[in-house]
Amino acid sequence: MNENYDVVVVGGGPAGLAGALCLVRARRTVLVVDAGAPRNDPAEHMHNYLGRDGDAPGALLADGRAEITGYGADVVDGTVVSARATGEGGCDARFDLTLEDGRSVRARRVLITTGLTDELPDVPGLAQRWGRDVIHCPYCHGWEWRDEPLTVLGTGPTAVQQAQLFRQWSHDITLVQHTAPDPDDDERAQLSALGIACVSGEASGVEVVDDRIAGLRLVSGDLVPCRAVVVVPRFAVSSRLIDSLALSTAQEEEKGHAVGSYVPSAPTGGTDVPGVYVAGNVTDLHAQVLAAAAAGLKTGTAVNTDLLAEDLDRALAGHGRT
Repeated sequence: MNENYDVVVVGGGPAGLAGALCLVRARRTVLVVDAGAPRNDPAEHMHNYLGRDGDAPGALLADGRAEITGYGADVVDGTVVSARATGEGGCDARFDLTLEDGRSVRARRVLITTGLTDELPDVPGLAQRWGRDVIHCPYCHGWEWRDEPLTVLGTGPTAVQQAQLFRQWSHDITLVQHTAPDPDDDERAQLSALGIACVSGEASGVEVVDDRIAGLRLVSGDLVPCRAVVVVPRFAVSSRLIDSLALSTAQEEEKGHAVGSYVPSAPTGGTDVPGVYVAGNVTDLHAQVLAAAAAGLKTGTAVNTDLLAEDLDRALAGHGRT
């Protein structure tokens, strides 16, 4: 790891690696700092990535690392805990970044691709099965659970919609209301028309037999049999790095219910802190792997264009022009 880079990419997932690939191919000096905790790590396979559908998530990241290092980028396993603007302009480094192990590095631009954290409902057993037979995205997991009995754990006003969506993959769907509001008359009619059972009461835990989900246990003691549980987690983006840069965050809502936080950005990934960019789930809560990678590429081109403008200003100043 050197001391000065054109760009430090914080986060080595699809968005970060795609952005780094774009930038290092543009002959920028690039460092990727990766904490090694990708959001989709619990899943055995990733889907809807054209040409790589069904690959293990780690395989994509390993190939991405090999590609960017082949072009000359540096990769460090670690966590960036803080960054501060130096106040220097021109072609000098504008940010000092500190890693958890005490090392520091300087960069002209910072690209944050640290993703998000899935905060699951507080029901015993959910976290242990997350990414296996506790799922939330039908486009990521629906095909694998087609025609199986599925239970949707309601936690907000979108529970009915989630149950309706998974009905496309299975005819055996049960909605357990848990903490979700009671469906209104129209919603109950819709559920009935699709053959979706609606069960009142809160869940007390996941029933597992022979390392497979057997059902969702209710506080009443009843068991709702199923092979997989569908949940809608809360998506949270928060880190010491984001706080240290005083980046603005916002809440995304659906039907008046907060579903998660994110860092607002321009279409090019620019934030309200000049020189700091974001891409992937940190700014788009619903981006799947392919979309996150595409966002990283798009933002990488924007970062390079930004640097080019700064390089040009410096060159013109050197020739006595302003």
